[in-house]
Amino acid sequence: MNQQEIKQLETELWDSANSLRANSKLTAAEYKDPVLGLILLRYAQNRYEQAKLQIDASITEGPRGKRAPTKDDFLAAGAMMLPLESQFDYLAELPESEPLDEAINNAMKLIEDSYPDLAGVLPKNYQEFDTDLLRELIRVFNKDAVKKIKGDIFGRIYEFFLMKFSMDGAGAQEGGEFFTPPSLVQLIVNMIKPDHGVIHDPACGSAGMFVQTSHFIEEQSTNAAVNSQITCYGSELKSNNTRLAKMNLAIHGIEGKIVESNSFYTDPHDLVGKCDFVMANPPFNVKKVDKKKDYVKTDVRLFKDVGIPKADNGNYLWIQYFYHYLNEQGRAGFVMASSATDAGNTEKAIRQKLVETGAVDCIVAVGNNFFYTRSLPCHVWFLDKGKRAENKDKILMIDARNTFRVVTNTIHDYSPGQLTNFNAIMESYRGNETAIATAQTVHNEEAVSLAKDIALEINQLRKACKTILFSNNTPDFKGDKPNLDFSSISGELDEQLCIADDSDFDTCQTWNKHFSQPVETLFALIEQYQAQSEKALGEFKALSKADKATKENKALKRQLDANSRLLKSLNAALREHKELLKQELADYKQRIKDWLSLRENFPNDQYQDIEGLCKIVSHDEVEESDFSLTPGRYVGYSVQIDTDFDYKKRMSEIQSELYKLNQKANELVTSLTEVKL
Repeated sequence: MNQQEIKQLETELWDSANSLRANSKLTAAEYKDPVLGLILLRYAQNRYEQAKLQIDASITEGPRGKRAPTKDDFLAAGAMMLPLESQFDYLAELPESEPLDEAINNAMKLIEDSYPDLAGVLPKNYQEFDTDLLRELIRVFNKDAVKKIKGDIFGRIYEFFLMKFSMDGAGAQEGGEFFTPPSLVQLIVNMIKPDHGVIHDPACGSAGMFVQTSHFIEEQSTNAAVNSQITCYGSELKSNNTRLAKMNLAIHGIEGKIVESNSFYTDPHDLVGKCDFVMANPPFNVKKVDKKKDYVKTDVRLFKDVGIPKADNGNYLWIQYFYHYLNEQGRAGFVMASSATDAGNTEKAIRQKLVETGAVDCIVAVGNNFFYTRSLPCHVWFLDKGKRAENKDKILMIDARNTFRVVTNTIHDYSPGQLTNFNAIMESYRGNETAIATAQTVHNEEAVSLAKDIALEINQLRKACKTILFSNNTPDFKGDKPNLDFSSISGELDEQLCIADDSDFDTCQTWNKHFSQPVETLFALIEQYQAQSEKALGEFKALSKADKATKENKALKRQLDANSRLLKSLNAALREHKELLKQELADYKQRIKDWLSLRENFPNDQYQDIEGLCKIVSHDEVEESDFSLTPGRYVGYSVQIDTDFDYKKRMSEIQSELYKLNQKANELVTSLTEVKL
């Protein structure tokens, strides 16, 4: 499956499952865990079937034939050894006379009995679901396309459902804390590059940081064994989130230790000074932390002299934890409330102490609408105790508030190209002289790949429409040919898209202009047909009123039927391709836009401070700014002035308009006064 097909499948599964909930009495929060549990069951069977083939092939013949596979065989193959009653196929084929809720609860229990790490994790409340709803859900996740899924696509689907549940308010009573938006997780992983050692997230939610780390390692090397390179430790306050995290690790085949605990008062994994990487999206501005507790007073995760902030929130407790968990070469990336970069009093003293350690590496300002349950901006902090000597007294400031991709009216994220650009800026600051040129190559390759995908999709859609419109052997019409003339656009549909072998920027720009025309032609074609069909329908109705038995009426009826069948066929062809093509076009144009941004800002493929975007600042500059770590205070604002615009003339026009409005307002006041008198 390619990326677009995976996206399409994710959306289809969500739409099916969510429509079932919409017709039930369940809230999104009640529905979330059981549905995620079914995804895990489906995944477990797929992995079981794939591993079984691999294991059977590896077991050699003995004197008494082949031995039976063991649980250890399946563990080595990254799969669970499932009893028959825990297999998804068994549940799908269960007779209607058998209670399905009990069967699913039992399937979960049997898995927990076999795998102690999952004890108490899997949902076992399916008796709360209507039987028909359960059967439909089983059917949704038992489609052929789903049964054939291999690799970590189920992990993608699980994460997609987590995201959608978060967007729909599931767990809203917890502030949506179980899920961190993927683009922020990706930003953190890209910048700190967690490819080895001990990884810790003391506010791990649904374990998204660990999952993205595994993706990062796999992308670096196709032969990478994630569990041999990293050890994951997580802490989470909420019981439900802890279960989600353990399920998430299980579905991705990641070994890790997740503990339910309050990180303000415990350090259950004893990781101070031991972590290679720390990643987190802790809850912002937590109040009522009991700072008088003995544990807090003596907490080795705090600076001894200024460690306990007086402000009634936990932000500067978290920041100190992240720093102290790191070993001498460790890196951290975490999301933090925007207020923390300029907080005063004891928080300023802690921030000064942190800056003076030399570990503050980079601060990224993030704009509104990145979180699904709140719209406030935030900052992403990066610490690095192993910074190169040249950067010990420097901090990279990136103001990304005006860099984002619009997902919906209320949700933004970072495109893959924007993330590539941030990473290039960071790597260049770290001394990688080829980082920006490498990013240009990445943009180039991705643009070409997307361009070819779009061309293929357009060709398939064009071919489908031509077959429907111009074939003399189209069976749908049963001898009645449509009376609509599309010969004028036949030539346009025949136009071939030329895919050049080279992959230079100008070629991609040419493709970008070329793609829109075939798409517009095809969409306009449907609109033309619909307009003509509606006209024919109007004529038919008019004739029907005049004489229902006329010969012309019968002929028009046959013609209208043929037109209707043609419209149905065209709409089916269009639906099959339209959304996919629309997304591919959007992705392609965004990639070109991101490519242009990097090319224009860094024309020589070397880092330079860019007004309004990024600046490398010294500790002296930070001290002069009262130890503020707000990027906007340093990078400034880029103001574009249109030299062709007559500002004086426009100001005169505005003043004239204002004068007239004031006159009208005075007239209205006078008339109202006269009416009252």
